[in-house]
Amino acid sequence: MNHQRLPRLLFLFFAGWIFIISCNNSPRTSGVKKIVDDPERMDQETSESIREALTFALQNNGLIDDSTRLSFLPLVNDYYEKAEYQNVWSHKERWEPLSDSLISFIQTGELYGLFPKDYHLENLLTMKRTLEVDSLKKMDAEMWAKADMVFTEGFMHLLKDIKIGRLSPDSILFNKIDTLTPRDFYTASLKTFAGQKQLTELINAAEPKVNGYIELKKCIPLFLDSMDRKQYTYVPYPFKVNDVKDSMFFIKKFQKRLRESGYVRQDSIATDSSLLNAAIKRFQKKKGIKQDGKISASLIRLINLSDVERFKRIAITLDRYKQLPPVMPEKYILVNLPSYYMDVWDHDSVAIRSKIICGKPDTRTPLLNSVISDMVTYPTWTVPNSIIAKQYLPKLKVNPNYLSGIGLHLVNDKGETIDPNTVNWSKYKKGIPFKVMQGSGDDNALGILKFNFNNPYSVYLHDTNQRYLFKNASRALSHGCVRVEQWEELAFFIARNDSMNLKPGDSLRYNTDTIVNLLARKEKKRLVVKNGLPLFIAYFSCEGRGGKIKFYDDIYGEDKVMREKYFSEK
Repeated sequence: MNHQRLPRLLFLFFAGWIFIISCNNSPRTSGVKKIVDDPERMDQETSESIREALTFALQNNGLIDDSTRLSFLPLVNDYYEKAEYQNVWSHKERWEPLSDSLISFIQTGELYGLFPKDYHLENLLTMKRTLEVDSLKKMDAEMWAKADMVFTEGFMHLLKDIKIGRLSPDSILFNKIDTLTPRDFYTASLKTFAGQKQLTELINAAEPKVNGYIELKKCIPLFLDSMDRKQYTYVPYPFKVNDVKDSMFFIKKFQKRLRESGYVRQDSIATDSSLLNAAIKRFQKKKGIKQDGKISASLIRLINLSDVERFKRIAITLDRYKQLPPVMPEKYILVNLPSYYMDVWDHDSVAIRSKIICGKPDTRTPLLNSVISDMVTYPTWTVPNSIIAKQYLPKLKVNPNYLSGIGLHLVNDKGETIDPNTVNWSKYKKGIPFKVMQGSGDDNALGILKFNFNNPYSVYLHDTNQRYLFKNASRALSHGCVRVEQWEELAFFIARNDSMNLKPGDSLRYNTDTIVNLLARKEKKRLVVKNGLPLFIAYFSCEGRGGKIKFYDDIYGEDKVMREKYFSEK
């Protein structure tokens, strides 16, 4: 009987032995303790645990244990691989001073438009404290390894957000981060920090050097000092009018928000239309706006604009500055759509500040970077196809002479003027095979001068024949182009810049006097700009002015989109 059991016992013995070997050869996670009783051996064991944990993480979607995932695994692994997996944040069971520096910086991250919880702050504090006071866990190399990797990821994440922001697509941020900023930058930065122990200087060197970013950041401390940190319910808008479920969800959120601010009684469960109307009027009265009791996009924007939400807009704006070139040109034009202003920068000062009129919300001015290539005096206007299809074509089907009534005419591909009465307008639905043009003159929609720049949207900067509109506070009124109040000053600036930067042997065919004379003669003329002036059309919904932060209307809902995509849980 015993002889019969022997093969089975041998089988179980060898199976168990193979299992033990396989477990020992597999990467350890922090769930398995590795006790080291000699501090002199801790760094060697910690280094080996880091290697094993990263090998495991690469095979398990970033997990280093059941509860910890490295979202920036490619960067973290790259650093340790080049450092031969040596631990950086502690040595011989003692924390390095740079660990305190990182925690302190993260705790004050709001000064940089950051959210401290994004960088493992609570986890870092807990691990650091535990490994300082718990004598048994202090001997666990697995815990030191995990702490080292989490500190490294916190540093990498922090540096990435400072350098390139948070508004890029997730697939690029986490899977192809090296396509935005080379991985060597992060590895070298951590190596520099470990050697020099100067985190603030390192972070400041990674920040944008754009004037608007610097001025906005200067104003953050004052904003934080008086910030109301109460978290109010965010009200999503618009809702689907014909969707009962969606509209009821909106009403519940809206009532909750009014209740939080005391406009609806705390003990109320449901509010009928008359009570809701009265609550809205009370809110409108307090804000000093028209008391009509109606729900609108502007009302919801106002009720959502708590200090917590304002800080998110500050964070979004700082990140938008990070999408500009890391080094701006010495001279450039910056059009900020939400502010309705254009600034012409000459080195570190504003040479021209002008009101602008930009596109309506349904015909938005595109965000772009380009270069002014030429100027045209007394330009003609070729109407964009989008305007023709949406606005003109339906009216032409009713009245073929509609265009002539508003000073426009039809032109075929040969440049010949076409009689609109000879066209069968009923057969066209999405567009027409003709150009719609307006001749040059004082009544031209482009005014008497326009600035061309390469772009796929058929937009440009220009004068206008409706200069009285610059008096409006809200100036999102155009079909997409940017109307410039100080167009003449801009033209002269470009001309002088061309004159000042002539290359040896080169000649300039125009100057400021040329522009004045062409305009006086009402002559159409294209003036080629030799030294193209860089142009940035941007979307900054707040800015630092006079030591305080000025907030602008989110005219295109761009901040709303970014808020809901990247900052809804902040």
